[in-house]
Amino acid sequence: MDITSLHKLYTSGTSTPEAIINAIYDRIDAEGLCPVWIALVPREQAIQRAKTLQAADYEHLPLYGIPFAVKDNIDVAGIPTTAGCAEFAYTPTESAPVVSRLEAAGAILIGKTNMDQFATGLVGTRTPYGICSSVFDKNYISGGSSAGSAVAVANGTVSFSLGTDTAGSGRVPAMFNNLIGLKPTRGVLSARGVVPACRTLDCVSIFAETSFDASLVLAAAHGLDEQDAYSRTPYIGAGAAPWIASQTFRFGVPSPSSLEFFDDTHNPALYQAAVEKLTALGGEAVEIDIVPFLETARLLYQGPWVAERYAAIAPFIEKHKDTMDPTVAKIIEGAKQYSAVDMFNATYKLEELRRRTSSVWKSIDLMVLPTAPRTYTIAEIEATPIERNSHLGYYTNFVNLLDLSAVAVPTGFRPDGLPFGVSLIAPAFEDVALLTLADRLHRSYPTTLGVSQTKLADTPPLSMTTPPPGCLLMAVVGAHLSGQPLNWQLTQRNGRLVRTCRTHSEYKFYALRGTVPPKPGLVRVPGFEGPGIEVEVWALPEDTVASFVDGVPQPLSIGTLRLEDGTLVKGFLVEPAAVEDAVEITSLGGWRKYLQTLK
Repeated sequence: MDITSLHKLYTSGTSTPEAIINAIYDRIDAEGLCPVWIALVPREQAIQRAKTLQAADYEHLPLYGIPFAVKDNIDVAGIPTTAGCAEFAYTPTESAPVVSRLEAAGAILIGKTNMDQFATGLVGTRTPYGICSSVFDKNYISGGSSAGSAVAVANGTVSFSLGTDTAGSGRVPAMFNNLIGLKPTRGVLSARGVVPACRTLDCVSIFAETSFDASLVLAAAHGLDEQDAYSRTPYIGAGAAPWIASQTFRFGVPSPSSLEFFDDTHNPALYQAAVEKLTALGGEAVEIDIVPFLETARLLYQGPWVAERYAAIAPFIEKHKDTMDPTVAKIIEGAKQYSAVDMFNATYKLEELRRRTSSVWKSIDLMVLPTAPRTYTIAEIEATPIERNSHLGYYTNFVNLLDLSAVAVPTGFRPDGLPFGVSLIAPAFEDVALLTLADRLHRSYPTTLGVSQTKLADTPPLSMTTPPPGCLLMAVVGAHLSGQPLNWQLTQRNGRLVRTCRTHSEYKFYALRGTVPPKPGLVRVPGFEGPGIEVEVWALPEDTVASFVDGVPQPLSIGTLRLEDGTLVKGFLVEPAAVEDAVEITSLGGWRKYLQTLK
């Protein structure tokens, strides 16, 4: 059910959205609503939407005819929102903006999915609508709280789904069901129309079979929502990820003493194999101290942030506690022990931990951790519901508290047939870069989609954006080249080498007189047919470009260069007057060749 395959069926005339939607409802009728679904869009309504789309000009609709599902704490007009508790239900008159954006892009909503009640849990068992299990083994949990959303994608009923992720609910179910689980930067997707868990931390998340699909959904769903106080857009340079275009990148891994698998015997080897795969893709593993990250994680449930869960449903829990899942009620009621003083003290502690963890990002581009330490059976969770739930959040609970972005990616299977996965974690707004690397890692495994037999290799890869997110491409020809005296002006700004190539043939090259250190000059001469000049193309974070340009001395300037393949990038040019007494070195084809002639 990946998006590209469905679009091929539509464009070839092999199938239609109407036929696909009818088949989905036939399947749900045969399998039953629960435990995956809580409520459906009426079949007639979904079919009518499909017919309307078929009659429209759909070339501009990136999600044309694509079926999707949403977690039942996300509002859909005319369908009750239960948040996994029937007594809490209300019927909204308008859909959450994130749902409306997806429908505007051509997607067709099928229904609302099962979840851990009030999004409190990572297990998928805390619900009166039946327990979802992993699509690979009915005895094992699906993960939560976005349990039904993950299963609906993994079993091939819909192409993608929305969950929510406060503590890992968009990532843990992805691992347990062999999916991509994107937890975007907080506020990138509007959370208006979502029943809050912890409103200051909540994210709408995306489950998909591939990173390519997740990127399409993210592109369609994102955007500033002026009515959501927590919605935001990146400032210039935010989310800059020059490393994604580089030949190498640095990824953090925990010291062996910090790795925890809670006695699982298979996952340690699978995690190490994923580290080796990333190394083969050009990554350098850097051992980091994750202790302050783990300390941050403990604040979420062992600190006053649990009071946000109480704030979200206080009137309801005071009157209807007896209708709630006992474990959920116990956790949320525990918020009463915390005071405003506790909240301030915890906030101070969080800021201290934020400062401690920020230094880690000076040595790495991203962090790679197990998505979850291990997988539990349903029986194991029922025997110890709170302790083992906390195990599942060991590597996930700190991410939103520290305002990070994350993608869970499948990385192979255990000997018992259950999937394993790791999470790629980076600073805020690096969502697209993480998805791009996640796709490369995912494709390094001979894997299939969800529980299907469809090969990942038969789906389109996610191409790197040019320039990389939050970056500008800068071509350098002389003293800024790698190993040359001014290269530090690029590396100090976190610039990364993207490629070495040549300019178009219409450039002449000169060794300038009186420059310190020695510098060349590049001049475009229309109609000239030269060898092209060797350049290095670097990716610079956008917010560092101004200071870089400010340091460029006369007679040099920054202009637009045409490369040998026709690509246009910014780069060094020189004023024509400066070459009147310069030495032309065009025939040498580059600065390094010229420097060799001076030896």
